[in-house]
Amino acid sequence: MRLTKALNAWQSPDFEGVLKDEIEHLDVEALPLQQGLSRGGYASGENLSAMVIGVSEEPGMIRAKVGIHYTSIIAGCSCADDPTPVDEISEYCEVQLDIDCTTAETTISLLVG
Repeated sequence: MRLTKALNAWQSPDFEGVLKDEIEHLDVEALPLQQGLSRGGYASGENLSAMVIGVSEEPGMIRAKVGIHYTSIIAGCSCADDPTPVDEISEYCEVQLDIDCTTAETTISLLVG
C-alpha cells in the first residue's frame, strides 16, 4: 500500500488532514480492524474515522500513530428464526504507519486494540 498524497504533503500544514483523509479512504481490508476488535465479532469498517495522534520523522521514513474509530457487528447465524439482531458496536484501535520517504510504501501495525 502506498500513501502518496500523505508523502507529498509531508512538512506542510495540511499533512495531518491529508493523512487522515487518505486513511479514511483505504480499503477496509488494508487496515488491521479485525485484529483490533474488542467488543464485536466482525469489523464492518462502517463509520471509519481516523485521528492523527502523533507524527515523527525517522531516517528515510515518516512514522505516524493514528487512532481509528469504526464499527463492528456481532453476526448471528442468519437463520430465518435467529432472534439476534445485527447491531453495530463502536470500536477503537491504534495503529502505527511507517511511510517510506522515497516510495510512499506504507506498513501498518496494530498498537492497541
